[in-house]
Amino acid sequence: MIRFEILLPLFYNDGRPVEREKFLQTDDELVQLFGATSTDTVAVRGRWLYQSTLYQDQLIRVRLDVEDKPENWQAVRTFKETLKTRFDQLDIWITAHRIEVV
Repeated sequence: MIRFEILLPLFYNDGRPVEREKFLQTDDELVQLFGATSTDTVAVRGRWLYQSTLYQDQLIRVRLDVEDKPENWQAVRTFKETLKTRFDQLDIWITAHRIEVV
């Protein structure tokens, strides 16, 4: 199995809060694509530099536990582009971790 962890921003880069509907839409689409999601309710704090600009983020973490097969990797990569547009971000941080379910 593979776990994809997606960090979604709670605020746009100009400080405005991201609309709740975008999170609901994203969750609905991920469940349709992969069957289930898990979302942390604790905000993750992030800081990063891009072209000499310091960005500070508050994010939520969404987890997908799926079969480790090429179709799922490609679906996540494709969906990442949707998320970048939806959340008006230069990038969306998605990591993959191999897991074993007990």
